[in-house]
Amino acid sequence: MQVVFMFLDRFIQYIKFEKRYSPHTVSAYQSDLDQFMRFIHEPDEPIAHPSEITHHQIRNWMVELMNEGLTSTSINRKVATLRKYFKFLLQEGEITVNPTSKIVVPKIPKHLPVVVEDARLTQMLNNDGIFTEDFKGTRDKLIIEMLFGTGMRLSELLGIKHTDINIYEGTVKVLGKRNKERIIPMNQELRNLLLKYNELKKNENFGNNSLTLIVTDKGANAYPKLIYLTVHKYLSHISTQNKKSPHVLRHTFATSLLNAGADLNAIKELLGHANLSATQIYTHNSVERLKTIYKLAHPKA
Repeated sequence: MQVVFMFLDRFIQYIKFEKRYSPHTVSAYQSDLDQFMRFIHEPDEPIAHPSEITHHQIRNWMVELMNEGLTSTSINRKVATLRKYFKFLLQEGEITVNPTSKIVVPKIPKHLPVVVEDARLTQMLNNDGIFTEDFKGTRDKLIIEMLFGTGMRLSELLGIKHTDINIYEGTVKVLGKRNKERIIPMNQELRNLLLKYNELKKNENFGNNSLTLIVTDKGANAYPKLIYLTVHKYLSHISTQNKKSPHVLRHTFATSLLNAGADLNAIKELLGHANLSATQIYTHNSVERLKTIYKLAHPKA
């Protein structure tokens, strides 16, 4: 089993340093692989090499995950991790057959993206009584404004440095999935907020730790849970829905653009999607909105 974990370590180093996956993604991959290895580990018959792993073991693991109540989305993600791992071993010449090639993943039911009303969100951001004027309050507001104003992912926000922002041109450079860079425009309110935040941040004397844009109250680099809790806290002011995550603001960004008549290809580029099919899900929200308007306004609806 020790040899098997050696290969796991090699794979983690590969995605971390060669593929340059985000720390959050690397952690998720490692967690999935550790969980799978613990499941197939038999003290009486330990696996000495990854080539001994079979598709039957993977299927048994999937059944176990289903019995534990995991969603199809979560199971698919874990299987995708295994696919990536065994593809790496195949490329390295450590195995000759990929056991995931015979795996059929469960279908994922399609759900419409969860959004909040952009008008209520804008009203909250313009409410002087919601955010304090000190560093913490300004930072919290910047987190909401950045996610809603650019549509970037949580992991992308955590990676933004001051050098990625051009205040005068009104753009921010984002490093997205597959290390693909994209430039996103920023509105004037967001630019003004950034100037205010930068000034308050300098006054905090955080030193070298302040090279990253979003930092904690003590100047350390922000972490995913801080962003999540911040978004959840402020969305609770305007929404009663269960989901109040940073991704809700990304969905709201895309849906707002589409409702305002933005081109779907332009939204795809702003979101950093690899293909248009990932962006087309937002059209369903727009269709539902049109149906509602039709029912309310048309005399024969």
